[in-house]
Amino acid sequence: MPLDRREFLNRSALTGAGAAIAGTGGVVAAPAAEAAGRGSDRTFSFSVLGTTDLHGNVFNWDYFTDAEFDDSKHNDVGLAKIATLVDRVREEKGCGRTLLIDAGDTIQGTQLAYYYARIEPITGKDGKRGPVHPMAQAMNRIGYDAAALGNHEFNYGIPLLRAFEEQCDFPLLGANALDARTQRPAFPPYVIKRVRVPHGRDIKVGILGLTNPGIAIWDKANVQGKMVFPGLVEQARKYVPRLRDAGADVVVVASHSGSDGSSSYGDALPWVENASAQVAEQVPGIDAVLVGHAHVEIPERIVVNKETGRPVVLSEPLKWGQRLTVFDFELERGQGGWQVTSVHSKVLNSNEAEESPAIARMLRDEHAKVVAYVNTRIGTAEEAMSAAEARLKDTPILDFVNYVQAETVKAGLSAGDAALPILSVNAPFSRTASIPAGQVSIRDVAGLYIFDNTLEARKLTGAQLKDYLEYSAKYFSRLAPGAPVDPDALTNAGGTPDYNYDVVWGVSYDIDIAKPVGQRITGLAYRGEPIDPAQQFLVAFNNYRASGGGGFPHVAKAPVAYIGAQEIRQTLIDWVVEHKVIDPNAFASDDWRLTREGAPVF
Repeated sequence: MPLDRREFLNRSALTGAGAAIAGTGGVVAAPAAEAAGRGSDRTFSFSVLGTTDLHGNVFNWDYFTDAEFDDSKHNDVGLAKIATLVDRVREEKGCGRTLLIDAGDTIQGTQLAYYYARIEPITGKDGKRGPVHPMAQAMNRIGYDAAALGNHEFNYGIPLLRAFEEQCDFPLLGANALDARTQRPAFPPYVIKRVRVPHGRDIKVGILGLTNPGIAIWDKANVQGKMVFPGLVEQARKYVPRLRDAGADVVVVASHSGSDGSSSYGDALPWVENASAQVAEQVPGIDAVLVGHAHVEIPERIVVNKETGRPVVLSEPLKWGQRLTVFDFELERGQGGWQVTSVHSKVLNSNEAEESPAIARMLRDEHAKVVAYVNTRIGTAEEAMSAAEARLKDTPILDFVNYVQAETVKAGLSAGDAALPILSVNAPFSRTASIPAGQVSIRDVAGLYIFDNTLEARKLTGAQLKDYLEYSAKYFSRLAPGAPVDPDALTNAGGTPDYNYDVVWGVSYDIDIAKPVGQRITGLAYRGEPIDPAQQFLVAFNNYRASGGGGFPHVAKAPVAYIGAQEIRQTLIDWVVEHKVIDPNAFASDDWRLTREGAPVF
């Protein structure tokens, strides 16, 4: 149901000296802190701080490895680090001269987030009230002013998202998240915050939240018939003028949408997935855009609005709390009110900050509970398996995931579909995933599947399957005969991420990377026989791929044979609990390989 005016007011109530009044389609709220007295009465400066794609990271901890997070660049992650950076900026600039916002994807991504969605859900169990989400606790403590909805906010269903919303002391914004029945906003489209100016008129900062149209595809099972997600540009054109009419001197957009103009779902939707730069170019009246969704770092990018000729500053901090964006605004007061004279942005690195002791104390029990959960022993493995080369070679670790997916689909088929051959698709999501020989824990198995996807099966013909594999094979760079082989340069061609490279289990084929894209799949066979283009197969996919994610051909419109409700990750865990032993001899096979003019590359 869309929020009515009273709900808008109740959801945005602030503590301290702040006041809240209703705006047109949003909320006007005044922070309690007084601004520091720097500058003349005709000029003023303040900053908007921003995070995005936090993905359930509170601490600098990797629950899949049960160790502190680290990567090749020695980045750190988590809100506990961000809290320290925020405190530093507030101390430097004055608390009343800063606002803090987020651009979405908050409550999914770590085992901490999963635990409070599924194991001890914040929605409660057996009539009991659920716990407060650790991300809500941390963000409330740090003092966020607003957050845009991300697409992963919908992974666990709307009821859990609503429970999280109720636990937040700040509004979740989504100008293009509409009630399917009424076409009215299902969440507040915007909020207006007052920055107090000593001896002068307060500055009103409008914060517009935009989310991703792809939610309609990626979380179709959770939102179909309940919510719709029109384009970012279209909704920004509607609400930016409303913000200006409501008196906003500054307009900042928190946009859960990348900036390169691309769409992973092709033309499956009429709206662009990564449209933040288009919003800045096409919608007048915007001063800055906090970009999210793309998981790239943009310290500062200037986009010129085509209608006004004015510059708009875009910035995207790196995911998981690795960076904090700082937008610095300079304003001058004239007869018409405050005018923005300059905007600049930069990013701060969280590896230069200690974790906030306050956040660490507040959430140490939740952290300890999840650590104990992920270290629960559930079975044994006959051999060690690693995903280090899974994108380059047919490896048992991906075969295991595909085997469990195929077996799960097989058990859930109708009698009419049971006779069809069952294939399975999976991607090398993590290059560090592994299963040790000997005892296996929940975290070992969970690390094989880092996304909260569910399982589906659809019917494809042999011809469609070949098209699918050809599309997947664009992941590899073309390699001329005789050229040296550099594994690191061989993959991710055209910026294709690992999760958009699929291997198919149950058939055999070669990928000839000496050939151009679209002509690489050779020797495609089922049980040793060339595949008839008209032959039908049941293929197990995750719900992201089945709904069109990645833009793979044929899948989204293919007949559905099976839809599961449980996350694939949990399905893998349950399989190990039931069978006790992971034995590669039961499922591993060398079915695909990279070749160059018919000769194996490896």
